[in-house]
Amino acid sequence: MTAIHPVSSEPSQRIAPLSIAGRTVDSRLFVGTGKYADFGVMRRALDASGCQVVTVAVRRERLVNERGESLLEAIDTRKYTILPNTAGCFTAEDAVRVARLGRELLSQIDNPGQDWVKLEVLGDKRTLLPDPVGTVEATRQLVEDGFKVLVYSSDDPIVAKRLKDLGAASVMPAGSPIGSGRGVVNHANIVLCLEALKENDPDYPVIVDAGVGSASDVSVAMELGADGVLLNTAIAHAKDPVRMAHAMRLALEAGYLSARSGRIEKKLYASASSPFEGAISYIPGE
Repeated sequence: MTAIHPVSSEPSQRIAPLSIAGRTVDSRLFVGTGKYADFGVMRRALDASGCQVVTVAVRRERLVNERGESLLEAIDTRKYTILPNTAGCFTAEDAVRVARLGRELLSQIDNPGQDWVKLEVLGDKRTLLPDPVGTVEATRQLVEDGFKVLVYSSDDPIVAKRLKDLGAASVMPAGSPIGSGRGVVNHANIVLCLEALKENDPDYPVIVDAGVGSASDVSVAMELGADGVLLNTAIAHAKDPVRMAHAMRLALEAGYLSARSGRIEKKLYASASSPFEGAISYIPGE
């Protein structure tokens, strides 16, 4: 049996750390903590993903399950940076209030992310796409209030640039609607967002957020040039969340390396791997 050797640890094959919101993390995969069957599955999936930053929706009804167990007590805050999330907010006012609540909650535990917030201001309950006006207003208020805002946005490059100009620590354009599993549906717009956000600032962190369904979706996002991917449902609702989490980890690494390797040019016609010239011809009957 042929032995399968692990990937080399040569510098060119390592994933570089990501600097975001004043911190440096080794993993570029950001994973949510909602929708798991139980906290035990969640913990094993987080570990398999290799992530270092986890999102937590800070509304009271989402922090404590039906058995009275606290999500914050189920997460090892020595291992993970908690990124509070304003999920479920449909106005700028509500999002700002929930962000401040999250900061207050995290001030009571030893976790470096207490001034972080993943901002979501949703437009409607059917699509869960962001409300651009509310998102801009909430970003402005939270930046003024001292938050490091990682903001969920549409894939509109104009809105994305406006959010960065307001001081967002990271703009996180949607691949597709939250929980849809459709992956990155508009490659061109993600590229336009990346161009707008990284113009004159190539190190500005852009995270593709929402819509991931499988590992290949993560690779696509990274191959387009994203600095990382945030997901939840694709792992939590998989038939085997722990195995899927590991797949997402490998997919992110593959996409990261692929994006930096220089893919071949796309062509209309074939290009033979081996030259035709000098090939040995076989003529039947000779």
